Amino acid sequence: MLGKSFATPVLTFNSASCFSSPGCESISTTANTLVGYVNCSSSITFNVTRGSWTSNYPFKKWTLHSTATDNIVLTEEEKKTWNDSRQALSALKFSPEEEDKILGKAFGHIHSPYWYEERKKEVPRLEVVNEILDYLRSLSLTDDDLTKLVKKFPEVLGCSLEDEMKTNVEILEKQWGIEGKTLRNLLLRNPKVLGYNVDCKGDCVAKCTRCWARF
Repeated sequence: MLGKSFATPVLTFNSASCFSSPGCESISTTANTLVGYVNCSSSITFNVTRGSWTSNYPFKKWTLHSTATDNIVLTEEEKKTWNDSRQALSALKFSPEEEDKILGKAFGHIHSPYWYEERKKEVPRLEVVNEILDYLRSLSLTDDDLTKLVKKFPEVLGCSLEDEMKTNVEILEKQWGIEGKTLRNLLLRNPKVLGYNVDCKGDCVAKCTRCWARF
């Protein structure tokens, strides 16, 4: 039973199977279930729809628990922004758990060796994710291609579009003569080239995952 001192309950979401909240009866469901309900002893009912939640109780924090995402704690507003960003990935046919893992790695919420601890945690925004995907589509990559690329290199969604991706594609075109179909094939084979931002020229600066020396 919820006591009066319980002022800011936390709803936990396991993207693999379970919805729960302190003092509530939890239910198990599959990732593909569209609507489930959690009934609480405090007479609060949550309507759960594919990873988004609504209630008449003023929650302060959401905690996302998943085998893929560690524990990501977000405010109510941040969780809405996160869910909106997941919509950008819907055309790529990822599961909800995969979407969270991709966004987590791209925006610093899940550790990735690619960033070398330099990636500041950000809440992904729909317009940013859409801009990245639209730019990649402009390079003749289909949605099937994008599914393969993002699965192989989820951090691409956290790269700078102007300072890294567009700059690197220009380098590939002007200095290496790589464009069109050849560029598409290169990006599918080695998508990390989109995020290169250093060239040690053989004098290692310990940023190997982002260095042109790997090209």
